[in-house]
Amino acid sequence: MLKNALPKVTMSLPGPKAKEIIERRAKAVPNAIKCVYPCVIKRGEGAMVEDVDGNLLLDWIGGVGVLNIGYSKPELVAAVKDQAENYFHAMMNIITHEGYVTLAEKMNEIVPVKGESKKTMFANSGAEANENAVKIARNYTGRPNVIVFSGAFHGRTSLTMAMTAKKSYAIGMGPFPDGIYRAEFPYLYRAPGDMNEKDAIVYYLNKLQQVFMEASPAEYVAAILLEPIQGEGGFVPAPLEWVKAVRKICDEHGILLVADEVQTGFGRSGRMFASEYWKENGCAPDIITTAKSIAGGIPLSAVTTRTEIMDAVTTGTIGGTYCGNALACASALQVIDIMQKEDLPGRALQIADKVMKVWKTWQEKYEVVGDVRGVGCMMGIEFVKDKKSKEPNAEIVNKIVQYAAQHGLLLENAGNFGNVIRFLAPLVITDEQIDAGLQIYEEAIKACL
Repeated sequence: MLKNALPKVTMSLPGPKAKEIIERRAKAVPNAIKCVYPCVIKRGEGAMVEDVDGNLLLDWIGGVGVLNIGYSKPELVAAVKDQAENYFHAMMNIITHEGYVTLAEKMNEIVPVKGESKKTMFANSGAEANENAVKIARNYTGRPNVIVFSGAFHGRTSLTMAMTAKKSYAIGMGPFPDGIYRAEFPYLYRAPGDMNEKDAIVYYLNKLQQVFMEASPAEYVAAILLEPIQGEGGFVPAPLEWVKAVRKICDEHGILLVADEVQTGFGRSGRMFASEYWKENGCAPDIITTAKSIAGGIPLSAVTTRTEIMDAVTTGTIGGTYCGNALACASALQVIDIMQKEDLPGRALQIADKVMKVWKTWQEKYEVVGDVRGVGCMMGIEFVKDKKSKEPNAEIVNKIVQYAAQHGLLLENAGNFGNVIRFLAPLVITDEQIDAGLQIYEEAIKACL
């Protein structure tokens, strides 16, 4: 079976069939929708992809976090088929469909936002969820401004491009909405000087206070929005002591704390949601946004908050035609059921332990491996020119990604400097596939030095 197979590439990629499709793509699809990988998928199972030329590739990208449950889970296929036989779509503004209600009830049960009584709305993408979270926060607080962070990625709509730090995602797209202000994220590996963690957290908290002084007074801030582990920013975890302090600041000033769990959610961190670590430490967020792996690949996203916040929203200002589509809701309910029954968050911790032990040896062995970090199975390696200077090494990352692809392993970069390789393998990956992937990865490092 493909889901238990190991990587096997029998030709230079792209193969002849893939090459033909990629050439068609170049003529029919915008160049701005870029793809650097020389392969075309025919089918996928678990963590494995078979391309149109018969090559077998191990996927450690998983649709950038969409496929935590893996490709082609039979139970998901059956759930979507069953729903399709009844109806594809029912718009919740017009007619109620039970799948939306049941999924909202389930999300309210499992999403760790602050408060006992909760409500959930659905949208179609992570960007839509983040934009709706801002709308909800502004409506509830009556305040105009939002604070986000360096290294953040929140989407590609006009508002979320303004919120996203890396402006290569926004070239030529302005002007952007007002009211978005940015503080410095606690990137401990790159903290100034030789600060220890405690001093670094004080430094970054002072940077946040500086935003109140120089950009927006706290009484005009509706929300502080951040990722528990930055994705595009380089798989940088938010230190818990810093989060606790930010929660305190929010409480003191009537600001809502929003956790963008678009990439961190649904088992990746070793919890169903990374914010569970926050809740366990007394600093649960007020609003959580989720997407990506929520429905195993069918477009769906969600915003969950306590009832008093959600019910303050003006009628007609949230929702949309496809939001909470019936097929997506059916798939999402099955995803949650499988993740809980199979304990995929627990599996994430097992995978993380296995992989991180190997990565730590690489950190000792290779001068270019500057930092290895993550929470649960949301991990990354930061590559540098040398450990002393920590100068970002995007060149070797690009070479490693291309070498690995030619040998059957799909990897993707991240980070402000493009010098981090992220780990987003489906959580159903086998131990044998992990070993095979690590072997190809290390061979790639050696070959590209």
